[in-house]
Amino acid sequence: MPDRHDPSNCGEALRQLYVFLDGELTPDRRTAIRTHLDRCACCLEAFDFEAELRVVVSTCCRGDEVPEHLRVRVVQAIRAVAERPGDS
Repeated sequence: MPDRHDPSNCGEALRQLYVFLDGELTPDRRTAIRTHLDRCACCLEAFDFEAELRVVVSTCCRGDEVPEHLRVRVVQAIRAVAERPGDS
């Protein structure tokens, strides 16, 4: 079983994306996650999506309506993560 605190583990890196984006990690943890993202295209893609989603939500979705293209992308991203082997 991999060390749950090892940032080279994709599952751990993905679980830490939200706190990474919120700036709530220690400098050492931020560096470790950033290093993993630089080396792992799949995790970097998830990071880019989450970062873009935050921007879209904060600028476009201040009301009750969410644009259909955003709903589709969110559903696709959730399905893609759910279908990845070994991330559970």
